[in-house]
Amino acid sequence: MPSGLVALLDDVAVIAKAAAASLDDVGAAAAKAGSKAAGVVIDDAAVTPSYVTEFTPDRELPIIWQITKGSLRNKLVLLLPGALVLSEFLPWAITPLLMIGGLFLCYEGAEKVMERLGGEEHGETLDDRISDVAEFERQRVSGAVRTDLILSAEIMAIALAEVSGEPLLSRAIILALVGVAITIGVYGAVALIVKMDDIGLELTRRARAGTQVLGRFLLRAMPRVLSALSGVGTLAMMWVGGGIVLHGSDELGLHGPAALAHSLQHAVEDATGPLGGALGWLIYAALSALVGLVLGAIVAFVVHNMLRLKVGADA
Repeated sequence: MPSGLVALLDDVAVIAKAAAASLDDVGAAAAKAGSKAAGVVIDDAAVTPSYVTEFTPDRELPIIWQITKGSLRNKLVLLLPGALVLSEFLPWAITPLLMIGGLFLCYEGAEKVMERLGGEEHGETLDDRISDVAEFERQRVSGAVRTDLILSAEIMAIALAEVSGEPLLSRAIILALVGVAITIGVYGAVALIVKMDDIGLELTRRARAGTQVLGRFLLRAMPRVLSALSGVGTLAMMWVGGGIVLHGSDELGLHGPAALAHSLQHAVEDATGPLGGALGWLIYAALSALVGLVLGAIVAFVVHNMLRLKVGADA
């Protein structure tokens, strides 16, 4: 065996021993960092089913698996190295980059709202006559992975903020653990949600009457649940995107919008007693979504008009 490889393996062994010695600390830090990102995880789980609700049952799990692989690639190949480099050399750039991603989410959410209100549709839907189903599926997966990239960036940024004082190696291990655990949790839950109607169908074939009743309930309920999740996914794009912009502008010195949103949130929390936490969060999410809708509509207006000018110039 070449001596260079032996030396490399020795170095790897030293690093592994150092990592193992602090494994408990790393695990605790990863759990803390992951819990801080729980809000974005919920939004991620709400957004993703909207990308598979219109497909035939045999394509649902393969599409979710493709999105899952794209999400892991986003977190481990793109965001993890980028987050570590930025935290080491350009920490000031993290907030502006997240705000740009937030604006993209606002744009995607606002565009969907505009289409549902009768605006011009952009891209194919399953209501159209689709000439290439495989290409349409590829575009859907690509769109889901793009959206996941923004949500994953927010998750990784929140996790990074919680472990910024850790050594570089520990930071890398913690972010990798958080990224993998959250991806498995989110897309495992999404797979369970979108296949719940198939589970219901199987339960209706069982002998026990109670099991059949549960199966029929699932069959009736899941189409409505998936339709509702599609709407929640659109809202989640705007409230996450708007929330990122509000938080980022506050960090960059523009305190007014975020302060107003938080003051309304705290006022509701103080006025509603035991329900204060949930209702306060709901108010802040609604205000974030409103900000996201306005900003997204502005971005969509600019983008669509630029595209029309480009088409006119090319004609």
